[in-house]
Amino acid sequence: MATATLDDTEKKTIRDEFNDAVNMTASQLEKWLDTDESKSVGQKKDDEGESTGHKSGERIIQILKKKASDLSDDDYAHMRKVVSYVKRHSAQRPKEVDGSNWAYSLKNWGHDPQK
Repeated sequence: MATATLDDTEKKTIRDEFNDAVNMTASQLEKWLDTDESKSVGQKKDDEGESTGHKSGERIIQILKKKASDLSDDDYAHMRKVVSYVKRHSAQRPKEVDGSNWAYSLKNWGHDPQK
């Protein structure tokens, strides 16, 4: 899917929204993705049984470790996807957050709802 090249203003807006949505550091997210809880949730899309959210978390770690000037158009597309997911999923907040699949899924996408 070819996307139009983003201008600097659009890139900054996406980075700001991404940084608001992703409230976990790369190291916090790496530790989380290594847990059984992280691996227990989400839609499994590939043969290894890795969920879409878990894969997204790995991609988010790569993005968090890059300088803004090194981000690709694909990175920006994924950042938009993350922002959209976090907004949509946050709106479905359950009564009990602690230990819920809802919270685990959000954390896979780099957002800790209890922060």
